[in-house]
Amino acid sequence: MAEISAALVKQLRDMTNAGMMDCKKALQETDGDLDKAVDVLRARGAAKAAKRADREAREGVIGSYIHMGGRVGVMLEVNCETDFVARNEQFQTLVKELGMHIAAMNPLAVRAEDIPADVIARERAVYREKIKADGKPEQLWDRIAEGMLKKFYQESTLLEQSWVREPDRGTVKDVIQSVAAATGENIVVRRFVRYAIGD
Repeated sequence: MAEISAALVKQLRDMTNAGMMDCKKALQETDGDLDKAVDVLRARGAAKAAKRADREAREGVIGSYIHMGGRVGVMLEVNCETDFVARNEQFQTLVKELGMHIAAMNPLAVRAEDIPADVIARERAVYREKIKADGKPEQLWDRIAEGMLKKFYQESTLLEQSWVREPDRGTVKDVIQSVAAATGENIVVRRFVRYAIGD
């Protein structure tokens, strides 16, 4: 089997807008043949999932998940395009697993732009102070702080977090895209709230 490089996976992702793990699997199945991998993704519908992202998702469900003997609870709204898919077992399973993920990983927001500006400003100030204390040149402070913020977003936003159940499947966004490809509809996590005893 051919060695699949990260650059090749990225190239396939850029061509198809499919999830990283879908791209890697398609390349593994085709021994690194880019054209055949594109055909595999098209056959599965993964390449079309990203194109559906602009379609309106007004149906869906409010899901809930209670964990640790009632010590952590999550409510979330996940939308799709039709009530048919909202009742689909694969969609329902995704909603439940998203609730479990949120309970376990405690993201601050669905996506980076949803994090309050004051939280970002506070993180940026902390990073700048740390960089200053480390003795880095002042002209690099902003660039280094932005890199640290990017890591903060990956750890703190639901869609960018690594999927807790199976980290090798990629990010939460990748998992949602794979279900969107299977159902043929756009799927959007609209909002969530996480409660914990004592918080």
